[in-house]
Amino acid sequence: MTTPQSPVLEFPVMLHGRTGAILRKVSAKGQEWAREYVMTGAFSQPRRMRQVPPGEVVIVHSGGDFDIIPHPRWRVHLFSDVFMHLDEGVPDAESERAREAFESFCLSTPWGALYHAVSPSPPRSAQRMARQLAALLRFWDVLQGPRYAFWFDRKYTLEELVEDIYGMTLEAWCPGGAASVREHLTLTVERMARATREECMEAVLRVLPVLMRANADLKHREVLSDPDFLRERLDALRPEEFESLSSAYRFSVNGALYAWDRALAQQ
Repeated sequence: MTTPQSPVLEFPVMLHGRTGAILRKVSAKGQEWAREYVMTGAFSQPRRMRQVPPGEVVIVHSGGDFDIIPHPRWRVHLFSDVFMHLDEGVPDAESERAREAFESFCLSTPWGALYHAVSPSPPRSAQRMARQLAALLRFWDVLQGPRYAFWFDRKYTLEELVEDIYGMTLEAWCPGGAASVREHLTLTVERMARATREECMEAVLRVLPVLMRANADLKHREVLSDPDFLRERLDALRPEEFESLSSAYRFSVNGALYAWDRALAQQ
């Protein structure tokens, strides 16, 4: 169930502060959520919320946490610690179901949708990525208020953040783009959500040459630039391996590209 949208952006208080304090609060909340799931099969919203004023900086990646002198800030990337405590607190037999339920719960909130858009966990399949990015689109208007720290000391708008993380993926799914990042993302989500394996294959094949140009340290560039070689390698992947990169998410496809490069070196 999606949380009713508010014109005011609010995040859980536990995500604001200095790093150590946030990690302690996130750990405690993860344990609390695990106990709640075991008892009820569901998750409740954090009770303590805090407004994120327009223009305030929200750190969404460790590469953007650049304070020499620590200051209390929004550190959404530290939410990742909650998953370890969920895994520890839920019986193994329920672990996969609990993770799926927790992801759905998170995607019903603006802070959860933001976290999963910036730090999508594997498998990064086309359908799963479409679901995560659709959640981001649902909260797009309210998430436009802050500025996002993702790399070094640059402050991104929401559009710039999505373009930086997903620009290659959006172009792979919808070549030629659209009038805005939001429209491009909307078209991509629509295509991802109903894509066949062959359509996923074509999207991955479109993003691979772009990654080749971006990764100058690849050793076997001539072979890796051969479309027939790439299609053969994609066809040879096990179903779960292909699923994990079927969204054409650049970081997943990058991993496969470097694996093929290493394999060529051993031949």
